[in-house]
Amino acid sequence: MVDMQEFAAGGYIDRAPHFNSILNALENPEVTPILKALIEESARPLRAIETDFAADSSGFGTTVYDRWYSYKWGRTKSTCQWVKTHLMVGTTTNVVTAVEITGPHGADCPQLPTLLKTTAKRFTIKEVSADKAYLSHENIDAVSGIGAFPLIPFKSNSVRSGVYGRSPESRARWRNLHDFFTQNREEFLKHYHKRSNVETTFSMIKAKFGSRVRAKTPTAQVNEVLAKVLCHNLCCLVSAFFELGIDAKFWHIESVA
Repeated sequence: MVDMQEFAAGGYIDRAPHFNSILNALENPEVTPILKALIEESARPLRAIETDFAADSSGFGTTVYDRWYSYKWGRTKSTCQWVKTHLMVGTTTNVVTAVEITGPHGADCPQLPTLLKTTAKRFTIKEVSADKAYLSHENIDAVSGIGAFPLIPFKSNSVRSGVYGRSPESRARWRNLHDFFTQNREEFLKHYHKRSNVETTFSMIKAKFGSRVRAKTPTAQVNEVLAKVLCHNLCCLVSAFFELGIDAKFWHIESVA
């Protein structure tokens, strides 16, 4: 049996941490960029495998509720608040390469350029799949601008000519993608089907680490979701180590001539 006095004298902790220590750490806003950096870097070892990516968003429920009185139904109603999480994932291993968290009603479309820019720092991107919520000239230009091919389906009211006032290059990209979508639908869907992997990723995270967060403050809720995503990436890495023979190398610094 370990003598606690000798244990403490040896330079170890002299008492057990409080059970709320982790939650207290999550309350610190300085933890947020650290967790995001760890998520992005944990995906780096898979850069040789992942070239096709998909983006989407999903919500994580919280223990905080909004309540109001409904005159229509004559009673008090309630609904839980939730944290909206935007991910870009590799479609081969389901590793998360970039993450952004917004309010519960944050739009999907504006998040794609940021997710794309973060992913492009560590990966060579060939294809990006996303649903109709991400359709815009800005997003098509952002994907095409890094040499990748956007796989975003058009809406029923989309027109081939695009939006007037855009640059000729932007409208040309829009027309080319519209032609490919309408004239080569089978080929388009063959590649676009990879987008389902981002939904699989959300299912994996929620199944293993829970679809709800315990924290009550906005900062802690964001950090708790980021911690779930980081744990998911570590699971993907472990699988890649054994199944694909990946050698993990982190925080690679490019040599300077």
